[in-house]
Formats: sequence, C-alpha cells, structure tokens
Amino acid sequence: MPHRIPRRPLLAAALALPHLARAEAWPIRPVRIVISWPPGGGADIPMRLAAPAMQQVLGQPVVLENRAGASGSVGAGVVAQAAPDGYTALADTAAGAVNNPLIPGLPYDFATALLPISQMVKSPLICVVRPDHPAKDLQGLLARLRTAPGQIPYASSGTGTATHLAPAMLLRQAGVTANHVSYRGGAASVAGILAGDAEFVFSTLPQAAPLVIEGRLRGIAVSTKERLVNLPSVPTVAEQGFPSFDIYDWLGFYAPRGTPELAVNRLAEAAAAGMRDPAAVKRLGEIGMIPVGSGPDEFGAFFADQRQRMGDLIRAEGIRVE
Repeated sequence: MPHRIPRRPLLAAALALPHLARAEAWPIRPVRIVISWPPGGGADIPMRLAAPAMQQVLGQPVVLENRAGASGSVGAGVVAQAAPDGYTALADTAAGAVNNPLIPGLPYDFATALLPISQMVKSPLICVVRPDHPAKDLQGLLARLRTAPGQIPYASSGTGTATHLAPAMLLRQAGVTANHVSYRGGAASVAGILAGDAEFVFSTLPQAAPLVIEGRLRGIAVSTKERLVNLPSVPTVAEQGFPSFDIYDWLGFYAPRGTPELAVNRLAEAAAAGMRDPAAVKRLGEIGMIPVGSGPDEFGAFFADQRQRMGDLIRAEGIRVE
C-alpha cells in the first residue's frame, strides 16, 4: 500500500516556497543609500562613482539621497531607525566612528545601531600652508607654533572631523598647542588658509592637491605612512619625526543592525564591485582617494579600532561639538 504524505506538511511547504524564492531574489526593489554629507564631498563622490557597478550587481536601481547635518549624525540617524531589510543603507565618513563621544546626547549608538558592510575608500590628508609661510617643513611649522603657544590658528573642515583630529593628534605627540578654527567644510577651510585667516590645515586632497600643484599652497606633510602618488615630493608626518603617525579620512558603508545576512553579503559584493570599476578607480586616483572595498569582517574590525583610538584622542583633548 503506497505511503500517503499528510496534506498539512505539503500545504505548509507550498506556502513557504514563495517566501524562499523572494529571499533568494533579494533585492526585488530599489536600494536607497543615504549619504550623510552634502553633494560633491568626500562621501558623495565615491558613492556616485560606485553606483553604476553596484546597480549591475544588485540588478536594481541604487537611489542616492544626501541627508547632511551635525557631522553626519543626521543621515546616520535616518538609517539607524530604518527597517533592517537591506533596502536602506548608509554612506558616512570617519565621523561615524567618533560622533558618539563627540556629540553628547545622540539618540543612538552608531556601533550597535548600524552594521559595518564595507570600507569604500581611504582618503589621505595633506598639511598645507601658504607659499609665503616661513615654515618649509613640518619641524619648521612646529618650531613656529612653539613661539606662541596656543595662539597660532589652524583650520579644519569641522570639529571632530579627520581634518581636526589629525592635527590634534600631531600637536599632542609633539607637545605643542595651537588655536583650532572650525570651518564649514573642506573648501572653506582651504579658503581660510589662502586668505591668511589660519596658518595651516590638514586638508583632503580634492581641495588641496590642485592648489599645491599650481603653487598656490605649499605641501608640508602627508598624514598617511605612504607618500602620495600625485605629490611624491611631499614627505609624510612619519618621515619627519613621528614614525607611528598614520591617520586619514575614510568612507564607510553600513546597514541597520539586524539586516539579513543575504542582503549584507549582496551589498558588500556590490560595494566591492563599485570600488573595482575601472572608471571609478581612475577618477578616485585623480582626486587622491584610494579604493578599498573591504568585506564586513575586515571593515568591522577596522571600525572598532578607529572608534577606540579616535575616541581616546577626543576624550583626552576634551573635544566636543556644541
């Protein structure tokens, strides 16, 4: 006598098939990427360059949405509160690793509300002065700062940004002080140097490198351990007496905590593809950004290290965003 399979398990299996199919087909609609900084900056440019290749991998449109404000915390807050279904992701700079110790009262903890997916790019910084500045190198700049402790102004693109933390770390290691002047963005901080309102800045390369090449600024030092390909004559901070110095801005890609593993893996695959795209690699190289496209585990470890190191610096220096 043939064995009869009960109808209820068959019915349950049949009902489950569409859900399984939908899970395997993720994504089935556009993916929104919230960029937590304004258009045209160090977070926006890499994502727009990566988007075409990401769309090919995902098979769905990638919709980029700029939600700037409060050192990136506005855009990050939008994604932290989004449904963890993979259809909303975040692109944020190194500020994401430091905003919790930097901004009192944030309604979310970046490290627990968001899931690291990929480090998209690495962005070296270059310390620049005007061509008529008396300092010809880093030691000359530090010697000048020692003549007027805490008085000589230096610029940054915002309190707690990499362009602020890099000089803060250098000054701490060198045992000197200077007067921090926070500008609203990288272009404004470089304009402050050109106008003579501040004496030096650790700028991102898109703003500073063309001016160094034109001779309108002088490059003093590079923040990473490696020299820049497009400005090979500018020595690093590490070469000029601070061998452990290695700090830079970077762009991270995140999803809300709880996003399914399938979606996380597909988003990571798309991010890596975006950073391998020849047109994106070429353009990023031209503006001084280094494509990375790491996976979730590697980026998660990097994020945790940055959060600890930069958080320690912020607490030690008493840096706060008011």
